[in-house]
Amino acid sequence: MSGIRRIAVLGGAGGIGRALVKTLVEGGDEVVVLDLAASLDRYALGVPSIAIDVLSEASINAAMDDLAGRVPGLDGFVNLAGYNSRIQPLAETSADYFDDVIAGNLRGAFLSTKAVMPLMGEGSSVVMVASGLAQFVRPGYGSYAAAKAGVVALTKTFAHEWALTVRVNAVAPGLVDTAFLRGGTGRSDENGESVVSLEAYRNAIPMKRLAYPDDVVGPIRFLLGPDSAYMTGQVLWVNGGGYMP
Repeated sequence: MSGIRRIAVLGGAGGIGRALVKTLVEGGDEVVVLDLAASLDRYALGVPSIAIDVLSEASINAAMDDLAGRVPGLDGFVNLAGYNSRIQPLAETSADYFDDVIAGNLRGAFLSTKAVMPLMGEGSSVVMVASGLAQFVRPGYGSYAAAKAGVVALTKTFAHEWALTVRVNAVAPGLVDTAFLRGGTGRSDENGESVVSLEAYRNAIPMKRLAYPDDVVGPIRFLLGPDSAYMTGQVLWVNGGGYMP
């Protein structure tokens, strides 16, 4: 790939997404953001945007049709969409909540990646966003951990199936201090209380801090770019030393 890259960012209005979009645009990339209408209304991103709801297959397909009408093809696709609003034991988790988390984090990742693949050009890159909880499982996060473990499996399967044309990798962050910790951009009060005890989390991390959005932006940019040209089906763990596989 050479010249201007065309990159679509699903979840681009979220905390990590906004930082990523800003960095990509400053680097000369053409960016299109896909996100909830409520999230797009909240932030002026300065780039073309398309409303999407990953809980709806019809919405995903309509958004990808819209995207196809705007760009001749994509050099990169980043899937940042996801949410989790409760910490509770699995034995106390309702089927409705479990289903919602699986739908928003795993089913949505499957449907959106499947739908965007026809738009990906040869040599392009897909970057999924999983979580350290996909392998470093902790009590209270069962629904979300299961969903993100599924995202890792999707990443590796898509990587096998599209290896001749598209690279598919994942970034798996630890906690990032964004609206995600309050239920998610467009789905919660972004100024509300965190669902996680942040002080306890910091104390458990060797680097003694949460991640900033830019800590995740760097690895995503690496996976989108030519320096990772021989990588596919891989997971980059970004967590300040909290999980060392």
